Amino acid sequence: MKIITVFICSVSILAVPAVATATNLYKWVNETGHVEWRDTPPPPTAKNVEQRNIRTRTIQTSSLPYSVQLAVKNFPVTVWMNNCGKTCDEARALLNRRGVPFTEKDPQADPEGFKKVSGNDRGIPLLFVGGDKLRGYRDSDWNTALDVAGYPKTALGPVKPTVKPAAAPGKPAPPPPAPPANGTPAPAR
Repeated sequence: MKIITVFICSVSILAVPAVATATNLYKWVNETGHVEWRDTPPPPTAKNVEQRNIRTRTIQTSSLPYSVQLAVKNFPVTVWMNNCGKTCDEARALLNRRGVPFTEKDPQADPEGFKKVSGNDRGIPLLFVGGDKLRGYRDSDWNTALDVAGYPKTALGPVKPTVKPAAAPGKPAPPPPAPPANGTPAPAR
């Protein structure tokens, strides 16, 4: 009976909401001699009454779901592209639709870095999912790479727009995207 009481007490403590809260917990010996733990005050016939104040706290460490955190840790996504038109727009939209956190790099802003990772091939977009490299944009190939890495098929939370890198020297920065009319997240430009 003691084991069941302790188990129920443990489960009830764990069921407390995940915010900073304080709960009073009472321990007493009932009329049959059994120890009871409850979150309600004991009856008047209780003996050896003790009151404990239980505090629970949780610290929010990330706004990303755990599965996405694992995918980001094990298979970070980096995409090299610029304003290459419809192809780059579709690539960004795919990543945003799936809720994939990614780093976007502009090959014109960092030509040496791009040359190093691309092997002197100038084709964009260039996607890295962990150590896998995909040239060009083909949604089926990109989806497969993201699936294998463990990214969700659809965004698990609100999609945050990806920050675009600064424009290459001598080129004006593109205008920010217009807000969507229907309330859905707009693909990053």
